[in-house]
Amino acid sequence: MAADPFVTVERRDDGVALVRLDRPRANALSASVLAQLAAVAEGLTAEPPGAVVLWGGERIFAAGADISELGGGGPEQVAANFHTALGALAALPRVTVAAVNGYALGGGLELALACDLRVCAEDARFGLPEVLLGVIPGGGGTQRLPRLIGAARAKELIFTGRQVRADEALAIGLVNRVVPPAQVFPTALEMAAGLAAGAVVAQALGKAAVDRGLETTLEEGLTIERDQFLAATRTEDATRGVTSFLEHGPGRATFVGR
Repeated sequence: MAADPFVTVERRDDGVALVRLDRPRANALSASVLAQLAAVAEGLTAEPPGAVVLWGGERIFAAGADISELGGGGPEQVAANFHTALGALAALPRVTVAAVNGYALGGGLELALACDLRVCAEDARFGLPEVLLGVIPGGGGTQRLPRLIGAARAKELIFTGRQVRADEALAIGLVNRVVPPAQVFPTALEMAAGLAAGAVVAQALGKAAVDRGLETTLEEGLTIERDQFLAATRTEDATRGVTSFLEHGPGRATFVGR
């Protein structure tokens, strides 16, 4: 890790890995922040936890890219840094939950989009304001946002750069849950802990089936689903789940992550 630890990870007893983003004052996603995030994601991929929470703190999730790095020959490197870090985060073989307080703008929203689930505060704001600088999103926003909320809604946000409030974000499927600001962090941890106690291998296979299926045709996606389903049936957790269901009914199985 770099001398200044802008991104830290804490592995908790409940199986959740807490990834904390802390770069004063607005969690701008500089090259060093993105490099640290990529390193953390790679470490979590090598030794997967039960689930992951990504939190930017009580005041702000992330304001976006470090604009000072766009000058000169910087844009190509900035885009590469985002794609490397966010790609590593998105590829984590566990469910990731973004805990969003305050603003998630530009690269900050792209960071949240690289997670599987999003919990946000009632006063949170989301947006891709790059067009107000005369550019477009370069960290995955033009691709991940339409896959999540649909092309028409995504285009409007990209074309106008307007910010979305929490209630609208929930209505259009941009976030999964809206809670009071003080409850964002504990709610995300609770969600992640519940997932970590579940069939994490099946979750990983389901995540891969969805993500890979979105990149291809329906026919090919169904083939991916079949293969992931068959892989899931061969796990110890599947044996435990089926046996528990037959003996005790649904929802009583204890999983071991194998």
